[in-house]
Amino acid sequence: MNDLKKEFIFQKVNKLKGVGLQLSKYLKNKKIDQIKDIVLNLPYSETDRSQICKLDKLEIGKIQTVKIKVKKLNFPRIRNLPNRILCEDDTGKIDIVYFNSREGYLKKIFPLNKWIIVSGRVNYFRNKYQITNPDYVTSVENQSYVAKNIPKYNLTKGINEKKYRIICEQAINNLPKIRDWLSDQFIKSNRMIGWNEAISRLHNSDDSKNNQSHSFRRLVFDEICANFITLSKNRKRIKRKKIVKSFKKINSRRIIKNLPFELTNGQKNALEEINNDIKSNERMFRIIQGDVGSGKTIVSLLSIANVIESKYQCALMGPTEILAKQHFTTANKFFKNTDIRIGFLSGKTEFKERKLILDKLENGKIDLLVGTHALFQKNIKFKKLGYVIIDEQHKFGVKQRSDLALKGGDNCDVLLMSATPIPRTMMMSMYGDMDISRIKEKPSLRKKINTLSKPENKIDELWPYLKKQISIANQIFWVCPLIEQSRFLDYSSAKKKFDIINKIFPGNVGLIHGSVEKEQKEEILKRFLEKKISILVSTTVIEVGIDFPNANVIIIENANKFGLSQLHQLRGRVGRGDKQATCILLFKENSLSKNAIKRIKILKQSNDGFFIAEEDLKLRGFGDLTGYQQSGLKNFRFADPLLHKDLFNLAEKFILQVDKDLNEDKYNFLLKLFDKAEIINVKDY
Repeated sequence: MNDLKKEFIFQKVNKLKGVGLQLSKYLKNKKIDQIKDIVLNLPYSETDRSQICKLDKLEIGKIQTVKIKVKKLNFPRIRNLPNRILCEDDTGKIDIVYFNSREGYLKKIFPLNKWIIVSGRVNYFRNKYQITNPDYVTSVENQSYVAKNIPKYNLTKGINEKKYRIICEQAINNLPKIRDWLSDQFIKSNRMIGWNEAISRLHNSDDSKNNQSHSFRRLVFDEICANFITLSKNRKRIKRKKIVKSFKKINSRRIIKNLPFELTNGQKNALEEINNDIKSNERMFRIIQGDVGSGKTIVSLLSIANVIESKYQCALMGPTEILAKQHFTTANKFFKNTDIRIGFLSGKTEFKERKLILDKLENGKIDLLVGTHALFQKNIKFKKLGYVIIDEQHKFGVKQRSDLALKGGDNCDVLLMSATPIPRTMMMSMYGDMDISRIKEKPSLRKKINTLSKPENKIDELWPYLKKQISIANQIFWVCPLIEQSRFLDYSSAKKKFDIINKIFPGNVGLIHGSVEKEQKEEILKRFLEKKISILVSTTVIEVGIDFPNANVIIIENANKFGLSQLHQLRGRVGRGDKQATCILLFKENSLSKNAIKRIKILKQSNDGFFIAEEDLKLRGFGDLTGYQQSGLKNFRFADPLLHKDLFNLAEKFILQVDKDLNEDKYNFLLKLFDKAEIINVKDY
């Protein structure tokens, strides 16, 4: 197949006949820019125009197809009156009505005394059936084009079914015979079908509505493979050769020996995996995935000590000022008996102090720089950066991860940390370009959080309990789903709840939500952290990862409205110290669904985030996991890790088998088809 034919699918839609500037704009509103976008825009249903109805059998309000004879064309000379074409069959009469249509055009498609096929929505006006602006008018010879089930697509303003069908059929019928990237043997042994056949069936049958049909599953498999190939190529690009870092673990061993607790097996294993990567001759690109409170930060700080011992600098980045500051404080405590020099940098650092830090950094007088994203600004230069740790950056996409890893240079290792447990099915599709360490168990000092549920009509029983908690120096989170009261949703308002609680505990309550400015929000969190207030009323914007050691109670209103994983993440805001923590789930008895009852039951039974993530996936399905959309997991258009688990496993095996051949042109076609090529074709730093 020559390149010109093959490139047809990647041409702009205006290369199709009848697609001008205005229609291109309308199509772009539906994210249809190239011909491939039409190919991948599958019909969601069908319009049944297959039955030719007699006029005495018509149903008002229904789309129907009729075979009728043109008897009279009526073009009134009074402005704003519609044109009417009077038609009939042997059982009755019907008017075909047009507004703002040219006489010449109507005379052409409605020849007098000729039989024609008309299809559209039937209505009734002045004791007569009529079809206004019919979707199709054609000759009897062309009946088969109209009298059939016609694919139905999600359309936008300016494009009707007929117009889009003409465009779509051009695209599908003119597709070149693509050389399949899957071998005939692979297709046959895995009960698949060829790519061209799959596309044809998806646009000309019910297959697109059935996510387990052979053609739909073929497209799903291709999409998963495109994703895995992208991650595999990204991995090869990042994991290049580097200078080996050598160390004897002098500081890290001393620190471990002086810890008031023993590292968990998960922490020990993760640390060993990281140390092995640091000492290897390939750049490390690893993620520690650990549940809230599993001790990821300790592992990262111990690995930092080893890298500094090997005469390299390190950078530790947190997503917000308050979390970065907390890491800075922790690092200072952790390394207090060592000669490790630590600096802090954020967007708020004053100019004079910033200049001093940058000078020290460039001269190698800072070993560890802690801060926010300000660490990666162009004017910040390290003397010898060898290790970058990013906390809570699970929202990074593949390209951003690649850019980040390359910023540090050829000898820089990269470690990401995430407190969002991901179901096993999704791990490869999100982190396939990285090595993964998982810390499952919690430190032995951490007690299991008691989880209770309570109907909201018994909320008054909580006030004495909260007074007692405050009296023993415990702090409380109170979480509400919405900021403002809503007339349409029976949710609690954070503002309204703040007013109620502040009357009971005057001056001892703070309020944060999504509309609070970043600086104000951080100031309120700081006051809570410094124990200047005892209760923090909040929407779900409580920072993941921040340690509030005295926060040992969390109350979640309308708990039945939250997902299981989100409830677990919120619960993880408390119990970060050695005290017993409690989570109270408030619910409305009259709005508890079966799934909500299951969620509350699972949460009361388990504190294991990985188990909870798996159960959440089973209960809600991938399509409803909005939290994963934010984390970059929902980057699939057709594939569903729950419904297509077998295809994810098959794709993983397939990519491992063909790993050496992934640069072949056929795979580049696949990457372009699913918009992955631009992720791969980025410049190295």
